[in-house]
Amino acid sequence: MRLIANILIALVAFLHLYFLILEMFLWTKPKGIKAFGLKSKQFAEETKILAANQGLYNGFLAAGLLFSIVIDDKKVALFFLICVTIAGIYGSYSTKKIKLFYVQSIPAIIALIISFL
Repeated sequence: MRLIANILIALVAFLHLYFLILEMFLWTKPKGIKAFGLKSKQFAEETKILAANQGLYNGFLAAGLLFSIVIDDKKVALFFLICVTIAGIYGSYSTKKIKLFYVQSIPAIIALIISFL
């Protein structure tokens, strides 16, 4: 079961690395604009610093999750999975986009449940 939990934790980490790439490097590109449903290229340009900051935080979440696998520490993994879950809940609530909950929180919740088994 631990192997499955680590695979799921790694999946959540790689999702957050992908979010980092989208937010830090592709925010003003067509892929980033489409992924986040941004109003316009101008809006993307005006908000790219904020997006880069968000991307950096996603990178920290990914790093913490990968670190928990490397050091084989369930408590560290649980802490970062809970952080991801809360970030997804808040992001979904604050943006009124339920998709955020499904994409960010659900994988973390599944990894949390498997980690507890």
